[in-house]
Amino acid sequence: MKSGTQDKTEGKLHKVKGKIKETVGKITDNRDLEAEGKIEKTQGKVQEKRGQIKTVLGK
Repeated sequence: MKSGTQDKTEGKLHKVKGKIKETVGKITDNRDLEAEGKIEKTQGKVQEKRGQIKTVLGK
């Protein structure tokens, strides 16, 4: 099982990657890439929160 810190770090990375994809999708008018970026950004937020919860619970 991943540690809380690792989940938080990976979550932040996914949020950044998602934001980049979303922005590039908007600039290039590529709706699929924009949607993919939004999904990855949301998944990153969830993973980051999961890491915060693990940290609080000491897991």
